[in-house]
Amino acid sequence: MQKPVASERIESGTVVETTIPSRLDRLPFGQFHVLVIVALGITWILDGLEVTLVGAIAGALKESPTLRFTNTDVGITNSSYLAGAVLGGLFFGWLTDRLGRKKLFFITLTTYMIATIATAFSWNLLSFSLFRFLTGAGIGGEYTAVNSTIQELVPARYRGWTDLTINGSFWLGAALGALGSVFLLDSRLLPADMGWRLTFLIGGGLSAFIFLLRLWIPESPRWLITHGMPEKAGKIVGDIEARLRSENHILDDSSITTTRLKTRSHTPLLEVARSILKTNRDRAIVGFSLMTAQAYFYNAIFFTYALVLSSFYGVRTDKIGWYLLPFAAGNFLGPLLLGRLFDIWGRRPMLITTYSVSAVLLAVTGYLFAADLVSDSMLTVAWVIVFFFGSAAASAAYLTVSESFPLEVRALAISLFYAVGTGVGGVIGPALLGHLIDTGSRYSVFKGYLIGTALMLIAAGIAWLKAVAAEGKPLEQVARPLSLADE
Repeated sequence: MQKPVASERIESGTVVETTIPSRLDRLPFGQFHVLVIVALGITWILDGLEVTLVGAIAGALKESPTLRFTNTDVGITNSSYLAGAVLGGLFFGWLTDRLGRKKLFFITLTTYMIATIATAFSWNLLSFSLFRFLTGAGIGGEYTAVNSTIQELVPARYRGWTDLTINGSFWLGAALGALGSVFLLDSRLLPADMGWRLTFLIGGGLSAFIFLLRLWIPESPRWLITHGMPEKAGKIVGDIEARLRSENHILDDSSITTTRLKTRSHTPLLEVARSILKTNRDRAIVGFSLMTAQAYFYNAIFFTYALVLSSFYGVRTDKIGWYLLPFAAGNFLGPLLLGRLFDIWGRRPMLITTYSVSAVLLAVTGYLFAADLVSDSMLTVAWVIVFFFGSAAASAAYLTVSESFPLEVRALAISLFYAVGTGVGGVIGPALLGHLIDTGSRYSVFKGYLIGTALMLIAAGIAWLKAVAAEGKPLEQVARPLSLADE
């Protein structure tokens, strides 16, 4: 066996014996992992801020002297954002597996930042939709890089809660966005055509701050080993261990095991397809169903919530934010409080529970709305309860996909299922609901909600039949690496 040269990339096909995966999984939860949560979660906070502002400005876009959007136009722009996320996720997911997790952090963030700022200068439906498409492309890439890194840096026994908490932090930004919209969209403070433009400028400007937080995040040691850089991976893990020891953590070395991996420069797309669609076909079915259901469930309802409030309850544009604040709180608390159960009780039971409960609650809420039995405040309370469970379900979809496939195809698998699920459920949902709201019929909107109920129940059933029990298990045990060298 060839001895690796320090810090250099060794020849593809070289068998490397390493303890790094085992060393990472036996680590206690320390300050390093907290910083990972903060540095990666800040992206979702920013995304939540920007997306919520966009949802809240639906009325402002309709009232804008320049744009004068209809409800259908608003639905089209939301679908443009999601379409960009689909294609961006696929492209950047492919790059993430080839170039590494850390490099893609900065590429996707730059794409997001420039496109968001450009949106502030939109002059018609086409330009607004184009810039929203590019913004979505950056966010789609972020999902793949960030979720891959979470899986590969966090110890197995904390992986579920950490993943759900980071994905759920989107709603902290949503709360800030809701609060900000109250002031930015107040026509007494700002002209009608300026407030919505400032929302994008602020979001884009804040993106620059994320660069500073991400500079210290290391590349995934697991990715480095597979791509022929075991010495660099060893140094990163050694630094993490030294940091934890300096915090008086005791590291248990008795459970360390050795893994033999064969290095590679990249994974051919044919092997990627075979791994996802043939070797792990059942997991692909689970991933597709979970992602499609949560994409429709979330995007169809959230992106059109402001339209429902303004169209059916006459809520003023500058007041929408007050309704989104409790909505965001329920969405954040769901993953935070239920996330630990995914590690303790298990992935499969929690997937079934969160998807089923949120589906039933959605149907009940939709009926109450259709029958005009709830006020605007009561409807908001109902959505808080629905999405307490629904948010945990949606975050768990990303967790399930990202840990169910081998390291060599993980980022592309995340992007593939995010793209397919969002393309089927997320892109269609907002446009469909926007059209149904335009009919002025509550029962038409209810039908759109029932589609979400059906998709969530189907996903729960598939999870019951085929979901993998990944809780507490090393990634290499959950999904056998393609580069694993047989004894």
